[in-house]
Amino acid sequence: MRHRKRLIGAVILLGAWTSDALAQQIGQYVPIQAGSDVDHALSEINAATDPAQKLGLIQKFADGIGKEGKYPLLANGLFVDYYLGRKNYDKAFEYGDKVFELDQDNFQNAINMVRAAVEKGDLDRLSSYGEKTGGIIQRFKAASAPADTSASAWEEQKKRTLEANKDNFTYVQQLVFSGVYQAKDPAKRAALLVKFAQAFPDSAYANQAMGIAATAYQQAQNTPKMLEVANGLLTKNPNDVGMLLLLSDYYGEKGEQLDKAESYAKKALTTLESAARPEGMTDDQWAQQKALQKGLALSSLGQVNIEKKDNAQAVENLKAAAPLVKSDDVSYARNQYRLGFALLNLKRNPEAREAFTQAASVNSPYRALAQDKLKGLAAPARRKAS
Repeated sequence: MRHRKRLIGAVILLGAWTSDALAQQIGQYVPIQAGSDVDHALSEINAATDPAQKLGLIQKFADGIGKEGKYPLLANGLFVDYYLGRKNYDKAFEYGDKVFELDQDNFQNAINMVRAAVEKGDLDRLSSYGEKTGGIIQRFKAASAPADTSASAWEEQKKRTLEANKDNFTYVQQLVFSGVYQAKDPAKRAALLVKFAQAFPDSAYANQAMGIAATAYQQAQNTPKMLEVANGLLTKNPNDVGMLLLLSDYYGEKGEQLDKAESYAKKALTTLESAARPEGMTDDQWAQQKALQKGLALSSLGQVNIEKKDNAQAVENLKAAAPLVKSDDVSYARNQYRLGFALLNLKRNPEAREAFTQAASVNSPYRALAQDKLKGLAAPARRKAS
């Protein structure tokens, strides 16, 4: 996507400004008469190439005629543009917040602030400005027609404005989603992703964000939130394979609601049979993902079988899962660890030893557990002949 360099927090309405361009604006605009003192000041600012000189001119404008009428909105936007260009993000935030104080629905300023937060790597601000951006669009969509505009004309104008800003809005969503996804702490990552989904409920990334949040809550050992998010997603989309697998595995591991766990795993398998390749994913990537998810479903079924004392069926499902999950070390180790247990229950100790050896062969939380089992399965030393 083309990166838009010059982003000022207020629209400058010059003599050549068209009604179509004006209709694309979300938030207040600042009308400027061609040939006026303000017009001359802005031309001088834009023509300045020396950074110190440009800043001095912006400050002169802000301290002078920039104090009048709606010009403070313009002045603060010029400061944002300047400091963002100089990568002085703290000052950009300072003046961007002043723009929002004057115009909470300034969409262009929201884009600027999201960019600044991304470039600085400030996830808290990124999430906060993302919420502001989502709120701006939601309020604009809900806005009633002005007194001098018919309802039908207003709806048509809103449609054109939203379409004109579609790429920028999608760009913001991409920046916020990919940014908060990078949060290292699982609990924080989950909370930020939930906020993202709430701020952008119609986003193509909303469900994906909630799915990742559910997994992150599981990693953070916040079971109530994990269940809340996962069950909420399944209510919206009963065929959400990720959530079916997450809950099936959770209940299977806990030995609770085993019938539900079994039905979820089977439904995931059925759904995968007819699932379409997601947009943006190559055929090879989709084949790999389907194989892994099918393996996870079979592994969950195997765990449910163990809990239901059907160890022969567990061995069958877990053996079928093994080659499918081998690309993921943790999933493979867990599957082989489960297989070892099922084989032990069937008193097939040599095979169990092999399964535990495979579980211990990759770096995962199951390595130490499998090694402990192998110690217990160590063959007794043979007596020397007398």
